Amino acid sequence: MKEIMEILENLKLWLLGSRLGTAAYAGWQRTREALTRRAVTERGMTTDPGIDGILVTVGLCIIALLLCVVMKNSLSEFIKSIVASMTREATNILSGART
Repeated sequence: MKEIMEILENLKLWLLGSRLGTAAYAGWQRTREALTRRAVTERGMTTDPGIDGILVTVGLCIIALLLCVVMKNSLSEFIKSIVASMTREATNILSGART
């Protein structure tokens, strides 16, 4: 970008010394403004990685909630079986029985 600006500056000086004068200078100004606008736009289009993580987390939470609502019966059976299994294991451990 710096090299382009130097080339445009040299071109501006050469053109101002020539007969084209004012029209060339106006064209140079338009080119410089377009380059500056493009650089500002490119910097403004970058994304913040933090917002992506937040959006993914929110999306996963919504999916988990939907699964809980849709699969309410199967989920309750699954949790009951896990609790029963853990209760059985805890009873065996506390009674000293080996499996």
